Amino acid sequence: MSLNVADIRKQFPILSREVNGHPLVYLDNAATTQKPQAVIDALVDYYTQCNSNVHRGAHYLSDEATRRYEAARQTVAKYINANRNEEVIWTSGTTEGINLVANGVAQRLKAGDEVMVTEMEHHADLVTWQQACKRSGATLKVVPIHDNGELNVDAFHELLSDNTAFVAMPHVSNALGTVNPIKELTAAAKSKGALVLIDGAQGVAHGAIDVQDIGCDFYAFSGHKVFGPTGIGVLWGRFDVLNDWPVWLVGGEMIATVSYQNATWGELPNRLEAGTPNIAGVIGLAAALDWIQQYDAEEIRAHEQALLARATELAKQTEGLRIIGDAPNKIGVLSFVLEGAHPADIGFLLDKQGIAIRTGDHCAQPLMNRLNVPGTARASFTIYNTLDEVDQLFAGINKARMMLA
Repeated sequence: MSLNVADIRKQFPILSREVNGHPLVYLDNAATTQKPQAVIDALVDYYTQCNSNVHRGAHYLSDEATRRYEAARQTVAKYINANRNEEVIWTSGTTEGINLVANGVAQRLKAGDEVMVTEMEHHADLVTWQQACKRSGATLKVVPIHDNGELNVDAFHELLSDNTAFVAMPHVSNALGTVNPIKELTAAAKSKGALVLIDGAQGVAHGAIDVQDIGCDFYAFSGHKVFGPTGIGVLWGRFDVLNDWPVWLVGGEMIATVSYQNATWGELPNRLEAGTPNIAGVIGLAAALDWIQQYDAEEIRAHEQALLARATELAKQTEGLRIIGDAPNKIGVLSFVLEGAHPADIGFLLDKQGIAIRTGDHCAQPLMNRLNVPGTARASFTIYNTLDEVDQLFAGINKARMMLA
Protein backbone atom coordinates (compact mmCIF):
# COMPACT_ATOMS: atom_id res chain seq x y z
CA MET A 1 0.00 0.00 0.00
CA SER A 2 1.30 3.44 -0.93
CA LEU A 3 2.21 5.75 1.94
CA ASN A 4 -0.48 8.41 2.41
CA VAL A 5 0.34 10.14 5.67
CA ALA A 6 -2.98 11.98 5.88
CA ASP A 7 -4.88 8.68 5.65
CA ILE A 8 -2.51 7.03 8.12
CA ARG A 9 -3.08 9.79 10.67
CA LYS A 10 -6.84 9.19 10.53
CA GLN A 11 -6.20 5.66 11.81
CA PHE A 12 -4.72 6.98 15.10
CA PRO A 13 -7.54 8.36 17.28
CA ILE A 14 -5.21 10.10 19.75
CA LEU A 15 -3.72 12.32 17.04
CA SER A 16 -7.01 14.22 16.74
CA ARG A 17 -7.01 15.45 20.34
CA GLU A 18 -5.83 18.78 21.71
CA VAL A 19 -3.29 19.37 24.49
CA ASN A 20 -3.20 22.66 26.37
CA GLY A 21 -5.54 24.17 23.79
CA HIS A 22 -3.37 23.19 20.81
CA PRO A 23 -3.61 20.31 18.34
CA LEU A 24 -1.34 17.52 19.56
CA VAL A 25 2.06 17.29 17.86
CA TYR A 26 3.37 13.95 19.08
CA LEU A 27 7.15 13.65 18.66
CA ASP A 28 8.00 11.18 21.43
CA ASN A 29 7.90 8.03 19.32
CA ALA A 30 11.23 6.65 20.49
CA ALA A 31 9.66 6.36 23.96
CA THR A 32 6.42 4.83 22.70
CA THR A 33 4.42 4.96 19.51
CA GLN A 34 0.71 5.67 19.33
CA LYS A 35 -1.72 2.89 18.45
CA PRO A 36 -3.79 2.59 15.27
CA GLN A 37 -7.46 1.69 15.49
CA ALA A 38 -6.65 -1.79 14.16
CA VAL A 39 -4.64 -2.54 17.32
CA ILE A 40 -7.24 -1.01 19.61
CA ASP A 41 -9.93 -3.10 17.90
CA ALA A 42 -7.87 -6.28 18.29
CA LEU A 43 -7.58 -5.69 22.04
CA VAL A 44 -11.29 -4.96 22.43
CA ASP A 45 -12.22 -7.96 20.30
CA TYR A 46 -10.16 -10.32 22.42
CA TYR A 47 -11.69 -9.12 25.67
CA THR A 48 -15.25 -9.07 24.31
CA GLN A 49 -15.19 -12.24 22.18
CA CYS A 50 -12.72 -14.82 23.51
CA ASN A 51 -11.25 -13.70 26.83
CA SER A 52 -9.85 -16.89 28.34
CA ASN A 53 -6.59 -18.38 29.47
CA VAL A 54 -4.58 -20.18 26.81
CA HIS A 55 -3.51 -23.82 26.50
CA ARG A 56 -5.22 -26.84 28.05
CA GLY A 57 -8.63 -25.24 28.35
CA ALA A 58 -11.43 -27.73 27.70
CA HIS A 59 -13.81 -25.20 26.20
CA TYR A 60 -14.33 -23.13 23.05
CA LEU A 61 -13.12 -19.75 24.33
CA SER A 62 -9.82 -21.17 25.50
CA ASP A 63 -9.33 -22.94 22.19
CA GLU A 64 -10.02 -19.72 20.28
CA ALA A 65 -7.75 -17.64 22.51
CA THR A 66 -5.00 -20.23 22.11
CA ARG A 67 -5.33 -20.21 18.32
CA ARG A 68 -5.03 -16.42 18.21
CA TYR A 69 -2.15 -16.46 20.67
CA GLU A 70 -0.10 -19.00 18.74
CA ALA A 71 -1.00 -17.41 15.40
CA ALA A 72 0.52 -14.21 16.80
CA ARG A 73 3.75 -16.08 17.50
CA GLN A 74 3.79 -17.15 13.86
CA THR A 75 3.19 -13.54 12.78
CA VAL A 76 6.20 -12.35 14.78
CA ALA A 77 8.37 -15.21 13.55
CA LYS A 78 7.59 -14.29 9.97
CA TYR A 79 8.12 -10.56 10.61
CA ILE A 80 11.67 -11.08 11.89
CA ASN A 81 12.39 -14.11 9.66
CA ALA A 82 12.86 -16.54 12.53
CA ASN A 83 13.69 -20.09 11.53
CA ARG A 84 11.05 -21.59 13.84
CA ASN A 85 8.00 -20.30 15.71
CA GLU A 86 9.43 -21.77 18.93
CA GLU A 87 12.28 -19.27 18.76
CA VAL A 88 9.83 -16.47 19.63
CA ILE A 89 9.59 -16.00 23.40
CA TRP A 90 6.99 -13.63 24.82
CA THR A 91 8.27 -11.15 27.40
CA SER A 92 6.98 -7.97 28.99
CA GLY A 93 9.35 -5.95 26.80
CA THR A 94 12.95 -5.49 25.73
CA THR A 95 14.15 -5.14 29.32
CA GLU A 96 12.77 -8.50 30.41
CA GLY A 97 14.14 -10.16 27.29
CA ILE A 98 17.64 -8.85 27.98
CA ASN A 99 17.39 -9.87 31.63
CA LEU A 100 16.29 -13.37 30.61
CA VAL A 101 19.45 -13.71 28.54
CA ALA A 102 21.68 -12.08 31.16
CA ASN A 103 20.39 -14.45 33.84
CA GLY A 104 21.58 -17.38 31.76
CA VAL A 105 24.84 -15.75 30.72
CA ALA A 106 25.74 -14.95 34.33
CA GLN A 107 25.46 -18.66 35.17
CA ARG A 108 27.87 -19.55 32.36
CA LEU A 109 30.47 -16.79 32.62
CA LYS A 110 33.65 -17.28 34.61
CA ALA A 111 36.61 -15.19 35.68
CA GLY A 112 38.68 -14.29 32.65
CA ASP A 113 35.68 -14.09 30.32
CA GLU A 114 34.87 -10.76 28.72
CA VAL A 115 31.53 -9.15 27.93
CA MET A 116 31.42 -6.28 25.45
CA VAL A 117 28.89 -3.44 25.33
CA THR A 118 29.03 0.04 23.81
CA GLU A 119 29.07 3.59 25.14
CA MET A 120 25.62 4.19 23.67
CA GLU A 121 23.75 1.51 25.65
CA HIS A 122 20.36 2.03 27.23
CA HIS A 123 20.55 1.18 30.94
CA ALA A 124 18.58 -2.00 30.23
CA ASP A 125 21.45 -3.23 28.06
CA LEU A 126 24.22 -1.94 30.31
CA VAL A 127 23.27 -2.54 33.92
CA THR A 128 22.20 -6.13 33.14
CA TRP A 129 25.68 -7.00 31.83
CA GLN A 130 27.41 -4.96 34.50
CA GLN A 131 25.62 -7.01 37.14
CA ALA A 132 26.20 -10.30 35.30
CA CYS A 133 29.92 -9.57 35.30
CA LYS A 134 29.86 -8.70 38.99
CA ARG A 135 28.19 -12.01 39.80
CA SER A 136 30.48 -14.11 37.63
CA GLY A 137 33.84 -12.37 37.88
CA ALA A 138 33.89 -11.65 34.13
CA THR A 139 35.24 -8.36 32.77
CA LEU A 140 32.99 -5.73 31.19
CA LYS A 141 34.56 -3.95 28.20
CA VAL A 142 33.01 -0.84 26.65
CA VAL A 143 33.35 0.06 22.98
CA PRO A 144 33.76 3.85 22.60
CA ILE A 145 31.89 6.12 20.23
CA HIS A 146 33.12 9.02 18.13
CA ASP A 147 32.13 12.56 19.05
CA ASN A 148 29.38 12.52 16.40
CA GLY A 149 27.67 9.57 18.09
CA GLU A 150 28.89 6.95 15.63
CA LEU A 151 30.26 3.71 17.05
CA ASN A 152 34.04 3.37 16.82
CA VAL A 153 34.09 0.21 14.72
CA ASP A 154 37.90 0.01 14.71
CA ALA A 155 37.88 0.00 18.51
CA PHE A 156 35.22 -2.72 18.48
CA HIS A 157 37.50 -4.99 16.48
CA GLU A 158 40.48 -4.12 18.68
CA LEU A 159 38.59 -4.97 21.87
CA LEU A 160 37.44 -8.35 20.59
CA SER A 161 39.62 -11.15 21.88
CA ASP A 162 39.66 -14.89 22.33
CA ASN A 163 38.24 -14.22 25.80
CA THR A 164 35.16 -12.43 24.46
CA ALA A 165 32.24 -14.57 25.59
CA PHE A 166 29.32 -12.23 24.96
CA VAL A 167 28.59 -9.08 22.97
CA ALA A 168 25.52 -6.89 23.48
CA MET A 169 24.78 -3.82 21.42
CA PRO A 170 21.85 -1.70 20.28
CA HIS A 171 20.56 -1.93 16.75
CA VAL A 172 19.81 1.78 17.06
CA SER A 173 20.74 4.22 19.83
CA ASN A 174 17.62 5.43 21.61
CA ALA A 175 19.33 8.67 22.64
CA LEU A 176 21.05 9.57 19.36
CA GLY A 177 19.32 7.63 16.59
CA THR A 178 22.62 6.14 15.40
CA VAL A 179 22.16 2.95 13.38
CA ASN A 180 24.92 0.44 14.08
CA PRO A 181 26.42 -1.97 11.49
CA ILE A 182 25.13 -4.94 13.47
CA LYS A 183 25.61 -7.55 10.76
CA GLU A 184 29.31 -6.72 10.38
CA LEU A 185 29.89 -6.53 14.12
CA THR A 186 27.97 -9.73 14.78
CA ALA A 187 30.09 -11.62 12.25
CA ALA A 188 33.26 -10.35 13.93
CA ALA A 189 32.03 -11.39 17.38
CA LYS A 190 30.94 -14.81 16.15
CA SER A 191 34.41 -15.37 14.67
CA LYS A 192 35.66 -15.27 18.29
CA GLY A 193 33.02 -17.72 19.44
CA ALA A 194 31.00 -15.12 21.32
CA LEU A 195 27.23 -15.08 21.73
CA VAL A 196 25.60 -11.87 20.46
CA LEU A 197 22.47 -10.06 21.61
CA ILE A 198 20.96 -7.14 19.71
CA ASP A 199 18.81 -4.66 21.62
CA GLY A 200 16.20 -4.06 18.92
CA ALA A 201 13.89 -1.74 20.86
CA GLN A 202 14.54 1.16 18.49
CA GLY A 203 15.31 -0.87 15.38
CA VAL A 204 12.12 -2.86 15.06
CA ALA A 205 9.88 0.05 14.03
CA HIS A 206 12.16 1.45 11.35
CA GLY A 207 12.45 -1.28 8.74
CA ALA A 208 12.36 -4.99 8.12
CA ILE A 209 14.25 -7.18 10.60
CA ASP A 210 15.92 -10.39 9.43
CA VAL A 211 17.50 -12.15 12.38
CA GLN A 212 18.93 -14.90 10.19
CA ASP A 213 20.65 -12.36 7.97
CA ILE A 214 22.01 -10.46 10.99
CA GLY A 215 23.47 -13.68 12.32
CA CYS A 216 22.99 -12.84 16.01
CA ASP A 217 21.95 -15.28 18.73
CA PHE A 218 19.34 -13.08 20.40
CA TYR A 219 17.21 -10.12 19.29
CA ALA A 220 14.92 -8.37 21.82
CA PHE A 221 12.23 -5.76 21.22
CA SER A 222 9.09 -4.20 22.71
CA GLY A 223 5.63 -4.11 21.19
CA HIS A 224 4.89 -0.54 22.23
CA LYS A 225 7.74 0.80 20.07
CA VAL A 226 6.13 -0.65 16.94
CA PHE A 227 2.51 0.55 17.35
CA GLY A 228 1.55 -2.35 19.64
CA PRO A 229 0.42 -2.45 23.27
CA THR A 230 2.61 -1.78 26.28
CA GLY A 231 3.65 -4.69 28.47
CA ILE A 232 4.42 -7.09 25.64
CA GLY A 233 7.75 -7.84 24.00
CA VAL A 234 9.70 -10.51 22.19
CA LEU A 235 12.96 -12.25 22.78
CA TRP A 236 14.05 -14.13 19.70
CA GLY A 237 16.83 -16.65 20.13
CA ARG A 238 18.36 -19.31 17.94
CA PHE A 239 16.73 -22.64 18.71
CA ASP A 240 19.99 -24.46 19.39
CA VAL A 241 20.92 -21.77 21.93
CA LEU A 242 17.53 -21.39 23.63
CA ASN A 243 16.76 -25.09 23.79
CA ASP A 244 18.90 -25.62 26.90
CA TRP A 245 18.99 -22.03 28.15
CA PRO A 246 18.66 -21.68 31.93
CA VAL A 247 15.06 -21.02 32.90
CA TRP A 248 14.25 -17.47 33.91
CA LEU A 249 11.03 -17.87 35.91
CA VAL A 250 9.46 -21.04 37.23
CA GLY A 251 5.80 -21.79 37.74
CA GLY A 252 2.82 -22.76 35.67
CA GLU A 253 2.97 -23.64 31.98
CA MET A 254 6.75 -24.11 31.78
CA ILE A 255 6.78 -27.41 33.69
CA ALA A 256 7.04 -30.95 32.29
CA THR A 257 6.89 -32.95 35.54
CA VAL A 258 6.71 -31.98 39.21
CA SER A 259 7.19 -33.84 42.47
CA TYR A 260 7.77 -32.49 45.96
CA GLN A 261 11.48 -33.08 45.48
CA ASN A 262 12.10 -32.05 41.88
CA ALA A 263 10.77 -30.57 38.64
CA THR A 264 11.65 -30.83 34.97
CA TRP A 265 11.07 -28.17 32.34
CA GLY A 266 8.92 -28.31 29.24
CA GLU A 267 9.87 -27.70 25.64
CA LEU A 268 10.36 -24.35 23.90
CA PRO A 269 8.77 -21.88 23.94
CA ASN A 270 6.87 -22.86 27.10
CA ARG A 271 9.96 -23.50 29.23
CA LEU A 272 10.81 -19.78 29.10
CA GLU A 273 7.25 -18.47 29.49
CA ALA A 274 6.14 -19.14 33.06
CA GLY A 275 2.69 -18.08 34.23
CA THR A 276 -0.33 -16.59 32.52
CA PRO A 277 0.96 -14.48 29.65
CA ASN A 278 -0.19 -11.10 28.38
CA ILE A 279 -2.60 -12.71 25.92
CA ALA A 280 -4.26 -9.49 24.84
CA GLY A 281 -0.86 -7.86 24.37
CA VAL A 282 0.33 -10.74 22.20
CA ILE A 283 -2.75 -10.46 19.99
CA GLY A 284 -2.39 -6.67 19.87
CA LEU A 285 1.26 -6.94 18.86
CA ALA A 286 0.38 -9.26 15.99
CA ALA A 287 -2.26 -6.76 14.87
CA ALA A 288 0.35 -3.99 14.96
CA LEU A 289 2.77 -5.98 12.80
CA ASP A 290 -0.01 -6.86 10.36
CA TRP A 291 -0.90 -3.17 10.21
CA ILE A 292 2.63 -1.88 9.53
CA GLN A 293 3.25 -4.52 6.89
CA GLN A 294 0.55 -2.93 4.73
CA TYR A 295 3.10 -0.27 3.88
CA ASP A 296 6.36 -0.47 1.98
CA ALA A 297 9.34 -0.45 4.36
CA GLU A 298 11.43 1.61 1.96
CA GLU A 299 8.71 4.25 1.72
CA ILE A 300 8.51 4.42 5.50
CA ARG A 301 12.27 4.87 5.76
CA ALA A 302 12.26 7.55 3.07
CA HIS A 303 9.46 9.42 4.86
CA GLU A 304 11.28 9.32 8.19
CA GLN A 305 14.51 10.45 6.55
CA ALA A 306 12.69 13.40 4.97
CA LEU A 307 11.40 14.40 8.39
CA LEU A 308 14.87 14.08 9.91
CA ALA A 309 16.44 16.06 7.06
CA ARG A 310 13.96 18.90 7.54
CA ALA A 311 14.49 18.88 11.31
CA THR A 312 18.27 18.89 10.90
CA GLU A 313 18.08 21.78 8.44
CA LEU A 314 15.96 23.87 10.81
CA ALA A 315 18.14 22.92 13.78
CA LYS A 316 21.21 24.28 12.04
CA GLN A 317 19.36 27.54 11.43
CA THR A 318 18.33 27.92 15.09
CA GLU A 319 20.54 30.20 17.15
CA GLY A 320 22.09 28.53 20.18
CA LEU A 321 20.90 25.02 19.26
CA ARG A 322 23.40 22.17 19.07
CA ILE A 323 22.54 18.74 17.70
CA ILE A 324 23.78 15.89 19.87
CA GLY A 325 24.59 12.94 17.65
CA ASP A 326 24.95 13.52 13.92
CA ALA A 327 26.25 10.15 12.74
CA PRO A 328 25.88 9.66 8.99
CA ASN A 329 23.51 6.70 9.44
CA LYS A 330 20.57 7.66 11.65
CA ILE A 331 16.88 7.03 12.05
CA GLY A 332 14.39 9.84 12.73
CA VAL A 333 15.74 11.03 16.08
CA LEU A 334 16.91 14.58 16.74
CA SER A 335 18.57 15.10 20.13
CA PHE A 336 19.67 18.62 20.96
CA VAL A 337 20.61 21.11 23.61
CA LEU A 338 19.79 24.81 23.61
CA GLU A 339 22.25 27.33 24.95
CA GLY A 340 21.21 28.73 28.33
CA ALA A 341 18.27 26.33 28.71
CA HIS A 342 17.85 23.09 30.60
CA PRO A 343 16.26 20.34 28.48
CA ALA A 344 13.43 20.00 31.02
CA ASP A 345 12.51 23.67 30.53
CA ILE A 346 12.41 23.20 26.77
CA GLY A 347 10.11 20.21 27.16
CA PHE A 348 7.83 22.12 29.53
CA LEU A 349 7.48 25.11 27.22
CA LEU A 350 6.88 22.93 24.16
CA ASP A 351 4.20 20.99 26.03
CA LYS A 352 2.39 24.24 26.69
CA GLN A 353 2.17 24.53 22.89
CA GLY A 354 0.85 20.98 22.48
CA ILE A 355 4.20 19.57 21.31
CA ALA A 356 5.29 16.33 22.96
CA ILE A 357 9.00 15.53 23.08
CA ARG A 358 11.21 13.74 25.65
CA THR A 359 13.89 15.29 27.82
CA GLY A 360 16.54 13.98 30.20
CA ASP A 361 19.26 11.37 29.99
CA HIS A 362 17.08 8.85 28.10
CA CYS A 363 18.23 6.02 30.39
CA ALA A 364 21.75 6.51 29.07
CA GLN A 365 23.62 8.36 31.82
CA PRO A 366 27.11 7.13 30.85
CA LEU A 367 26.48 8.28 27.28
CA MET A 368 25.42 11.74 28.48
CA ASN A 369 28.60 11.92 30.57
CA ARG A 370 30.66 10.91 27.54
CA LEU A 371 29.06 13.71 25.51
CA ASN A 372 29.42 16.18 28.42
CA VAL A 373 25.76 17.16 28.55
CA PRO A 374 23.29 16.86 31.47
CA GLY A 375 20.72 15.43 29.09
CA THR A 376 19.07 16.39 25.84
CA ALA A 377 15.74 17.32 24.38
CA ARG A 378 14.75 14.59 21.92
CA ALA A 379 12.23 14.72 19.10
CA SER A 380 11.58 11.40 17.39
CA PHE A 381 9.61 10.83 14.21
CA THR A 382 7.59 8.00 12.73
CA ILE A 383 5.19 7.11 9.95
CA TYR A 384 2.35 9.43 11.02
CA ASN A 385 4.42 12.58 11.52
CA THR A 386 4.46 15.36 8.94
CA LEU A 387 6.79 18.06 7.69
CA ASP A 388 4.32 20.60 9.04
CA GLU A 389 4.78 19.12 12.51
CA VAL A 390 8.54 19.50 12.15
CA ASP A 391 7.98 23.16 11.31
CA GLN A 392 5.70 23.52 14.34
CA LEU A 393 8.40 21.97 16.52
CA PHE A 394 10.92 24.60 15.53
CA ALA A 395 8.43 27.42 15.77
CA GLY A 396 7.86 26.17 19.32
CA ILE A 397 11.58 25.91 20.03
CA ASN A 398 12.14 29.49 18.85
CA LYS A 399 9.27 30.70 21.00
CA ALA A 400 10.71 28.80 23.99
CA ARG A 401 14.17 30.21 23.24
CA MET A 402 12.83 33.77 23.38
CA MET A 403 11.00 33.09 26.65
CA LEU A 404 14.14 31.62 28.23
CA ALA A 405 16.45 34.39 27.02
